[in-house]
Order: sequence, then C-alpha cells, then structure tokens
Amino acid sequence: MSTTALALPVAAAVLYGLWTAFVDRTSGSSLGHAWLLGLIAAAVSGALGLALVRIQSTLITEVRALAYGTLFGIAMGYLYSISHTSGPSLLESVRMGLVMGAVMFVVSLYVFRTHRTREPHGQHRPHGAHRAHGAHRTRGAHRTHQPHPSR
Repeated sequence: MSTTALALPVAAAVLYGLWTAFVDRTSGSSLGHAWLLGLIAAAVSGALGLALVRIQSTLITEVRALAYGTLFGIAMGYLYSISHTSGPSLLESVRMGLVMGAVMFVVSLYVFRTHRTREPHGQHRPHGAHRAHGAHRTRGAHRTHQPHPSR
C-alpha cells in the first residue's frame, strides 16, 4: 500500500476522534470522558478504515461503495446518538445513519464508476458476460475479449 493509502484513513480517524470528543464534550460529558471516547472512536474507525483500504482492490465496484457507505453511516449514526444531552432515540440515530450511509454509497458509487483506473475484475460488466456460451450469438459472429484500457 502506498503512503497516501495509509495516510488518508489515519487522518480521517484522527479527525473523527477529535470530532467525537468535541461532540461528547458539548453534550455535557467531562473532559476526560470526552477525550477517552474520542481516542476509542479514532482507534476503531482507523482500524476499520485501514482494513477497508487494504481489501478494497479485491471488491467489485458496488460492494466497495456499499462498504464505504456502511462505515460512514455507522460513524455518523453513532455521532448523532451522542450529540444530545437527553440523547436522541435509537430509531432517530439509526435513521440518520441510514440516510448518511445511503448518501455516501451514492457518492462512492459515482466516484468509483466515473474514475475507474484499475478494476480488480477487469471491465465493469463487459459485453456478453451475462450470456451463456453461444446462447445469444449470431451465426459466425465471434466476440473477442478486449483487455481493460488501464492494463
């Protein structure tokens, strides 16, 4: 993995930990509790982010976008759950996490589909991939597989 591939999840984890500490502190927790919660949130989100970056090249585009959406949705739902002194209901936090995760899924899918430089599985749904061998071919026509442009 490149330095950038490692630096981005680590930087995001540090920012998420600081944000968690800030949200928890403004919700009425003690400074020590807020910093401990921020440290734990940074460690967990950093470990999950690094794991996702490590395996993302083996995932197809849709699953990769779903993984990013899930991680982001869980993180935002958790922040929403600690954001009020009285505490929002569990359903409100889940709803917020689902909405934010869905937004991240759509954005990730858009970015992955429009900025395809390397796909671990070749072209995204190449022509004829869903057809049985020879089932829909016209007589005498032979379709050859073209390598992905980035290779």
